[in-house]
Amino acid sequence: MTENTPAPANASAVETAYWQASFSAVAAGLEPHAQQQLRLLLQASSFIGRTLQQQPDLIAQFCDNQWLSTTLDQGFNDPLVSDAALTESVAFSLLRRYRNAKLAQILAADIFKLQSIEQSLEAVSRLANVLINSAYQWAYQQQVQLSGTPLDEHGQPMPLLLLGMGKLGGGELNFSSDIDLIFTYPANGDTVGGRKTVEHQQFFTKVGQKLIAALHQVTADGFCYRVDMRLRPFGDSGPLVLSFAAFEDYYQEQGREWERYAMLKARVLNPDQIHAPALQSLLKPFIYRRYIDFSAIESLRRMKQLIEQENRRRNRRDNIKLGAGGIREVEFIVQTLQLIRGGRIPQLQEPAILKALPQLSEHGLLATVQVQQLQADYLWLRQVEQALQGIDDKQTQTLPADQQGQQQLLVSLGYPDWPLLLSAIESAMNRIHQQFKLVIEPEDHIEPQELGLGKLLWDSDLPITELAEHIDWLSAVDAEALLAQLLLFKQDCQRRSVGPRGREYLAKLVPQLLHYLQQQQASATVLTRILGVFKQIVTRTAYLELLFENPPALQQLVLLCSQSGWVAEQLARYPMLLDELIDPAQLYQVATIDDYRDRLRLYLMRVPEDDLELLMETLRQFKQAQQLRIAAADISGVLPLMKVSDHLTWLAEVIVEQLVNLSWQQMTARYGLPAGTTDQHKAFAVIGYGKLGGLELGYGSDLDLVFVHECQSQAATSGERSIDSMQFYLKLVQRILHLSTTRTNSGVLYEMDTRLRPSGNSGLLAIHIATYQQYLLQEAWTWEHQALVRARMIVGSPALFATFAAIRQQVLTLPRELNKLKTDVLQMREKLRQHHGVSSDDVKHRVGGIVDLEFISQYLVLAFSQQHPGLFQFTDNIRILEAATACGLLQDAEANALIEAYQVLRGVGHRQTLAPATMLVDTRLPHLQQQVQKCWTQWFSM
Repeated sequence: MTENTPAPANASAVETAYWQASFSAVAAGLEPHAQQQLRLLLQASSFIGRTLQQQPDLIAQFCDNQWLSTTLDQGFNDPLVSDAALTESVAFSLLRRYRNAKLAQILAADIFKLQSIEQSLEAVSRLANVLINSAYQWAYQQQVQLSGTPLDEHGQPMPLLLLGMGKLGGGELNFSSDIDLIFTYPANGDTVGGRKTVEHQQFFTKVGQKLIAALHQVTADGFCYRVDMRLRPFGDSGPLVLSFAAFEDYYQEQGREWERYAMLKARVLNPDQIHAPALQSLLKPFIYRRYIDFSAIESLRRMKQLIEQENRRRNRRDNIKLGAGGIREVEFIVQTLQLIRGGRIPQLQEPAILKALPQLSEHGLLATVQVQQLQADYLWLRQVEQALQGIDDKQTQTLPADQQGQQQLLVSLGYPDWPLLLSAIESAMNRIHQQFKLVIEPEDHIEPQELGLGKLLWDSDLPITELAEHIDWLSAVDAEALLAQLLLFKQDCQRRSVGPRGREYLAKLVPQLLHYLQQQQASATVLTRILGVFKQIVTRTAYLELLFENPPALQQLVLLCSQSGWVAEQLARYPMLLDELIDPAQLYQVATIDDYRDRLRLYLMRVPEDDLELLMETLRQFKQAQQLRIAAADISGVLPLMKVSDHLTWLAEVIVEQLVNLSWQQMTARYGLPAGTTDQHKAFAVIGYGKLGGLELGYGSDLDLVFVHECQSQAATSGERSIDSMQFYLKLVQRILHLSTTRTNSGVLYEMDTRLRPSGNSGLLAIHIATYQQYLLQEAWTWEHQALVRARMIVGSPALFATFAAIRQQVLTLPRELNKLKTDVLQMREKLRQHHGVSSDDVKHRVGGIVDLEFISQYLVLAFSQQHPGLFQFTDNIRILEAATACGLLQDAEANALIEAYQVLRGVGHRQTLAPATMLVDTRLPHLQQQVQKCWTQWFSM
């Protein structure tokens, strides 16, 4: 040891000897600060020490923080420069020396706190990418020289695609990790241009073998990466490389649940523009299901149980990856939710944990605070793992038990003592484990003893009369009816291809269902409704799993079906709606019109813009899901009756607005923009009539719409396939109607009625707003003016809104001869009665019903708006009646009676839709209808 180069402070005799033998001469030429830097690196990592011994020219650079940061920012170079002429020994040496130097540099930057752990993981992954691709290019070119070149269908050299799995695939590789690879090539064939033609599989097998050796083989310079190929199809017993076709066959026919889990993190390491996208689209249907997929949970639980058993066997208490609350549990949390929901939420189809985590809170699968804490704890454990493996370039996640290892880890992480570091690690792991239990550990299912009755009723072969004695909450007749329904369902299942997995879940699920029916004291009718849903999902095991894995969802199903036959029918027709039952807090959450707009935006973010069929399906699923939420809030009393129609109307408005925007995008992409318009200023508007205009939509209401524009020009549109600008708007409306009324697997979006447009069915689908005004002033019938009372513009520019408001005011305030107006209204009322007929339970058309009330309101607006402008301000009946009271046309008591009658009649109408079989007669109806009749007589007596 030289006089001016002391050994490290507090160094042991071994360390002093190591310093003197290896670094004292070089260190003598360093500044004191650089010597201190070097000592710190050597104390933290034996691997850095070995690397600097092998490559002493790096010592000065490693002690220069600016050099470390700058060169890492510049990225990594191909160490072989794709030189096929390099011999194997030279290539292997260059790869390993480059790997050691760059890994040591990354670790040094960690120790000196020059980068975040995210940057460190990314750097390790980028280095692996460069080394793997460099070795691949070398191996490929070596094999081309021997066997010629495999060509693809375009006559270009065909690549061997390298799938990086695990943390390599996610771009979050740890310091001394194995790398998991899978090899595949696009198509079979023969090489060309070589001394000896070979089949593509043979060519790529040789390339794969050379690549593995270049990375895996241990030489005097060490190794690059331990390569694990066991994740490939058929594992160790399978071929090293497979064609795309064989790849697809395997995953479609034999792919297992754990392979789906592994494929979540698959990434093509050498992507191109043609073959890599084809491979990804080939794998996507295997990895992600279009429905919410709870089949993943049980499989992942089994995987986790095997790991925990191995942990207990090997006493892995100090393992920060595999122990309780370790890195693996974060991966399980994220990847479980990805498997379950990724098919419906494309943003979750992300191999990187750190990129997938924020999407979990963005889409409401985890709370933002949970995600933030989970991410912080995950990054902390990854930082510990990085430092731990950097000590000696060994793949370990077990905290050191020896004093030297602990001291090295403390130096690397900058912690003063071991108990403090251990406490920080344990706290993070405890928090992670709590989150893990919430996501993946089994739900608290019903106690076995509580399922006794359900198991008896489902499994027993006893006669129905004997089993009925056990159903003490129903009469004997009703109990036998319930059991008869259950038996019919069971027989139906035996005839259908339910499969062993489906039968297993039914055997667990039906007793739970019967337990909840017992709790609710539910009737046979309720069971019939629920079994109607079960019949639609019994061959779709994912939905049986959903209900079993989520007892609250099953409880919600029982609750909603007990109160609404309509909800049961919707769930049976569209089982995807069962997804909405998972989170009761979300199900009953009351929204605003802006909430509906935001929800629809998030829904449509999942859909590729060019997938029209999926777009139409998604719109329908959105409408059904939101209507189910509204119905749930309606049934439970969360939404007052008059607010139900508000929500149904807001929902329709948001969807119509979206239909206009989507249709505009599709039309302008084909024909270009009409003259004088932009995407922001479409010169187009939609007017809602009837229940939509009056904010009074019901669950099954059609939409009465009129479409107007303000395009004056007949000039051509701006696209290559230009058409007349006026014709553009006709095609635009046809596109809107097509998107809404075409029947898909999820039914029709909304039936749209356009007969209220000027000239009815013989008129143009889209008319100029000036023509609309002229028609209403000069040609319209009285009934069309009545309809205008309930008309409201729902989509359009502010200028068009103002123009429409002025037209509506002008028409509604026209002077009218009252006797003629009465005659016209009476005649229209009689035509409606003759057309619809009147039954005793028809709350709309019978005497004293909803139509009578609406006609009274419309008559008051048309007759008196010229003197009382407040009458035409609103389109809904209640506010019109309130305005009529304010201007003295109705007495307070009379108006209150009409408003109450209208609310009760509307409520009966809603209930007839939701639960016709359980309707209770409202005793107020006869008296209130008499009040409506009295008012009718008062205003329409001639």
